[in-house]
Amino acid sequence: MARETTYLELSQDGGGAHKFYEVTVEGTAVSVHYGRIGADGQQQNSSFPTVEKARAAAAKKVGEKVRKGYAPAVRGQRTARAVSRREVTSAPSTARAAAPVLWRFRTGASAFGIHVDEDRCWVGNQAGDVYTLSHGGEVLARYSLPDGVKCLVADEFWIYAGCDDGTVYDLSSKVPFGAYDIAADVDIFWLDIREGVLNVSDRDGGLTVIDHEDEFQWSRKSSGAHGWMVRADEDAVYHGHSAGVTAYAPDGSGQLWHTPTNGQVLFGWQEEHAVYAGTARHSVQRLGKTTGAVEATYRCDGSVYSCATSPDGRHVFAGDSSSSVYCFDADGRRLWKLGTGSGSALSMQYLDERLYLVTTDGSLVCVDASEAAIAAAQRGSVPTAMDIKSAAALPVFTPAASAAAVATVTVAPAGGVVVECVQQGGRMRVQVISGGFEPSWNVQFPRGIREAGARYVVDGLHPASGGFYRVRGEIRRLV
Repeated sequence: MARETTYLELSQDGGGAHKFYEVTVEGTAVSVHYGRIGADGQQQNSSFPTVEKARAAAAKKVGEKVRKGYAPAVRGQRTARAVSRREVTSAPSTARAAAPVLWRFRTGASAFGIHVDEDRCWVGNQAGDVYTLSHGGEVLARYSLPDGVKCLVADEFWIYAGCDDGTVYDLSSKVPFGAYDIAADVDIFWLDIREGVLNVSDRDGGLTVIDHEDEFQWSRKSSGAHGWMVRADEDAVYHGHSAGVTAYAPDGSGQLWHTPTNGQVLFGWQEEHAVYAGTARHSVQRLGKTTGAVEATYRCDGSVYSCATSPDGRHVFAGDSSSSVYCFDADGRRLWKLGTGSGSALSMQYLDERLYLVTTDGSLVCVDASEAAIAAAQRGSVPTAMDIKSAAALPVFTPAASAAAVATVTVAPAGGVVVECVQQGGRMRVQVISGGFEPSWNVQFPRGIREAGARYVVDGLHPASGGFYRVRGEIRRLV
């Protein structure tokens, strides 16, 4: 039986992601192997009634990729995308008391990604696993992404996972979709997103800004390297690196201010009027957003890997390299220091008197941070932490890489909004077909499932300040 294979790669010179795409036809079977160059990738298999239909389907897949910039290549000639894993050490805690841990969920690999909102908790690890849990510790869902999760970021309703393969995945519906592809020469360290605009901080101290259509907007090189902090609001993008924190105008028109910090910045947080930089020299520093002036310093006993605040900035929390967490008042007075029992906190968030940590041993840890619980812990009385187990039958959601992976409907359900893929000046755009919307606005939509003439039904559209729509809920193809 004849076997025909076509191997393509996305051109690095064009600034795209470092990806390969291979289609094999063997009789009536078609297999597609795709992913980041240098990684194992993923495989999809399909069968067709006849050899002719199998070949036609394969040719269509190849044609779609060629139109997106892929080109024939020889496997193994191009090197893998540069990926820097964060090198961290974690010593035992020197705290006299243990934190009052309510529950702990072990993900199986070191974890950097965390997001906590009113509905659930998210954790993403270096194995590419993302889990969602209730605030009581029940595991609700699991996503399996092709590469390690650098961080999880939220933009109102939407949740995104930035991965080592250079793809930023939208996790806002059941099926993850690739929302942004970061250029192969950007060695990603950290991400932030605001109203669909993605801010990428990298190994070399660069800052790259990408709009809602996954198109490059601007970039800057800060004075330091290793940019582990990027935060954005309507007034500025705040970039933390080895030489301090630099603020840039949102449109990239210039630098607003630069402030040297007490050591290399390893983490960043923001509130309405201030940004917080966790540093390698055992401190968190609060900088005013208007001028960059240092307003307060919070002293720890080890390098600060993560920090967070209560919503009003009344309390400041920090996690150090020695498996301890701290709480300070707004002026910098240390209120307590406690051991995590699960390694060092690589990221954290605070919500409703609970402190959520993701740690070097891959755990998502929920700490009771109420005054009563902390006082009891300092006396040596802590609750027995629940060790949460993931349900064996829990479904695993993987990314939809093509239109074929998207559920189909023949009739738009009541309340659904119909959108259509349209070729415009060499680029594939998505526009609204349903009435009641501004027809000139484009729709932010997964690039991997765009096909000229294809129509989709979405649960809803949300207007963004940049003059475009964002998808809410499920995406289904209308056939």
